[in-house]
This record gives sequence, C-alpha cells and structure tokens, in this order.
Amino acid sequence: MTISSMTGFARVDGANDGLAWTWEARSVNGRGLDVRLRLPPGYEALEVPVREAVAKRLARGNVSISLSLEKQQANGSVRLNEAVLADVIKATQRVSELSGAAKPDAAQLLMIKGVLETADQMPENSEARALREKAILKSLETAVDKLGEARRAEGTRLADIVSEQLVQIERLAAEVRASPSRTPQAIVARLNDAITRLFETTAPLDKERLHQEAILIATRADVEEELQRLSAHVSGTRDILGETTAVGRKLDFMAQEFNREANTLCSKANAVDVTRLGLQLKTIIDQFREQVQNVE
Repeated sequence: MTISSMTGFARVDGANDGLAWTWEARSVNGRGLDVRLRLPPGYEALEVPVREAVAKRLARGNVSISLSLEKQQANGSVRLNEAVLADVIKATQRVSELSGAAKPDAAQLLMIKGVLETADQMPENSEARALREKAILKSLETAVDKLGEARRAEGTRLADIVSEQLVQIERLAAEVRASPSRTPQAIVARLNDAITRLFETTAPLDKERLHQEAILIATRADVEEELQRLSAHVSGTRDILGETTAVGRKLDFMAQEFNREANTLCSKANAVDVTRLGLQLKTIIDQFREQVQNVE
C-alpha cells in the first residue's frame, strides 16, 4: 500500500560561499494544500519557486516551511576600498588646513570604518547571488522530498491500522449476519412474547395473524441490504488503499458511507445482540474515520 500521511517533518542544512542555511519543513492535516513560508529579509524572491516545488510533490496538508541563514567565519581576505579612502584623505586634508592639526598616518587611515573590507562585506554580484539562491532552492527540494518520505512512512503505519479496522468491520458484520435473532422463528417468538405481556392473557393467539405481523416486522428489521453494502464498502476501501495517488478524500467519503450503514443497522435492530454488534461497529467506524482524516 502506498498511501501517505499528511503529518511529517524534515530538516536540511546547506552552505555556499561563506553562508550557511537550514530549511525546516513540517506538515499537519489540512483540507487542501496550504503552504506557509518564513523567509529572511532579502530572500522574498524565493517564495514563488518554493511554493512551486511544494505543489509538485505534495497534494494536501498544512505545510510550514522556514529558512534560516547564518554567515560563516570570513575567509580572511580583505580589500582596500579606494573610493572611501580617497574621500577620507580629502576630508583629513581639509581638517588639517582649517585646524592646523597633523594629518593621520597610513595606519590611522586604515582603521577608519569602510577603508578596508573583509570578504563578507564586499558587494555581491548578481551572478554569485543567483548561484547561491540556486543552491538554496536545491536544498529546499531535498527538504520537501524528505518530508514526503516521512509522510509516506507514516502512511504505511496508517495503512496497517486501517486494514485491521476493515477486518474488524467484516467480522462484526458477519456476526450480525449469523445472529440467531434474525431467523423468522426468533422473530415470531419475540412477537408472541410481546403480545402476551401486552394483553396479560393466556388466551391462544391467532396464529395466522401472528405470522403476518411477524413477516412485517421481519421485513422492517431486515438488515441484509446494509450488510451487503458494508461488504461492498470494505472491498472498495481496500481497492482505494492500493491506489498510487492521494486518496484521503476518497477514504473520508467511505467513512461516511460506513457510518450511514451502521446507523441504519442500529435503527433496524430488533434484538439485543444485533444492537450490541451495531454499536461496536459504529465505534470501529469512528476510529476508522479518525485515521483516514490523516491521509493525504
């Protein structure tokens, strides 16, 4: 079975040219696909490709994705900003002319902010920026792929649970079908007892009329059609579990159909054992519905 859950988490780290980053992707249940992003300032341009990457890989779920950046230690290379230095020299010359103060030496000039730039302070050209963003997006794709793997692993666990619940539904339906209370003889006996208690008499009853009433009650209380539909729903659900596409909505619909048949069965039940089995059936179906709401 290849179903996927909508619950999962993934984390991927990356680095490029003095910048380290971390993508975190997590998802929970959702009616559709809702992607929420948290990107650092200056990286807003990544939003569209990030959403496209997620939409290609996931069909449903509330997905939260965040990117955090951290500058790595500078590699030690420095550059003289000659334009800044020229401006500083002009300023110091003017100060010296106006005040008579001595001009600063080279060491003092180099200590002025902006005259020397380390590698991480140098302006980044567009080509380097594009390469960095490409590497960041590649890591994002890896993170979403890992999120998909986590969701499929959880989906395998869900498939096992749902399969066991289908077995329980089949078992309970079979017990209802085999109940002795569904035989015409049992229905006649219950009707006879009820009428006897109602009239509090030992007078003999009209067997022909009793038989007719028993037939009517048996017809109204017959749950064979519900049992057949339950069997068909079990078979259909197993087929759905074998599909390779997102099947969560289909399974949710089947849960509603299971519940409809169980409710009808309980309303028709005219014996304690059938009522008891019907209530057990409703409990299992509720558990089934809770599980399939996690399926993509």
